[in-house]
Amino acid sequence: PMSLLHTVFYDGTIQWRRIHFLATLPQTQNISSKHELNMKNQTTVTVKMIQQVPQTQPAQMTPVPYVPPGPYVVEYPYEYHFTINEPHRCEQEKPYVVFVIHVAPHNRAHRDAVRSTWGSEGLVLDKVMKVFFLLGMQTGGDAQQVHERLMQESKEHRDLIQSDFVDSYKNLTIKTMVMLEWLNLFCSNASYAMKVDSDIFVNVPKMVKLLQKAPKTNYMTGHVVYSNPVLRDPDYRWYVPEEILPDSIYPPYAFGLGYILSLDLPKKLIEASRHVKALYIEDAYLGLCMKHLGILPIDPPDKDYFNDLPLSYSPCALSKIIAITIDPSIDRVKMWKDFKEQAKDC
Repeated sequence: PMSLLHTVFYDGTIQWRRIHFLATLPQTQNISSKHELNMKNQTTVTVKMIQQVPQTQPAQMTPVPYVPPGPYVVEYPYEYHFTINEPHRCEQEKPYVVFVIHVAPHNRAHRDAVRSTWGSEGLVLDKVMKVFFLLGMQTGGDAQQVHERLMQESKEHRDLIQSDFVDSYKNLTIKTMVMLEWLNLFCSNASYAMKVDSDIFVNVPKMVKLLQKAPKTNYMTGHVVYSNPVLRDPDYRWYVPEEILPDSIYPPYAFGLGYILSLDLPKKLIEASRHVKALYIEDAYLGLCMKHLGILPIDPPDKDYFNDLPLSYSPCALSKIIAITIDPSIDRVKMWKDFKEQAKDC
């Protein structure tokens, strides 16, 4: 007989298992056998075993191309693996804040811009900062070339974390959950982490001053979104069908451009994800997991601290925020130098 093995849900939680083959199963017959086990000459046990023994050759395995489950279904939880990793740096360097910057594998320019600007601040107000870049797998004809360049870049900077999911917009939830898994496994000794998009400027000293007065546990802050409706029109970019999420309103969540969380949360959010169906809108999905935990994200003291709209360039304007989107036309290195020289006079 032919059998197609596919996706498994178990134990009342959600778990993806990809087993992609057609198995031609041989006919079997029952065979009885007896085995005598002598246990240090103290006793003899006779065990009768019924075995399923094939009458013919072993199963023939025919590979079947993997078919994605659909554009609105996210394959998480699933056991992804780290293909490039820095498993010991947090343990060795004991950072106060870990920045995890989400970036495309091919986007070396954004990584270098961060390294030469705000990401270069390793010690701020006597607190150790550490920057890592998180990426998935490149696809397409240049995938091998990108991989080779990443391996060299990793040797040079030791700040890349790569996992074996396809790096794409629809997989941002996977990327976010892999980030939480990495923090839980390799960086739980830090106090806080900040998720940052690669086109964001971070005012690190202002962030540290905020965290010195922040809760140590169950803490998430950023640009918190309230009462955001779930979009049901398929023509909208963030459309979500009702069978994926029946709720009409999202719970409060921190907008994905940049948010901060205490390092007790990754483990809790990973556990919550076992019970909350994954949603491809990654920041809203974290809000659903936070709701499951009974924890709310917290507004910062000033709601303008996290701004998703680019400001017109001004060192004094940058001195008043923690995270903001950078207009692509702006020279980031020049902006950084101006900020360092002029912001103290604002």
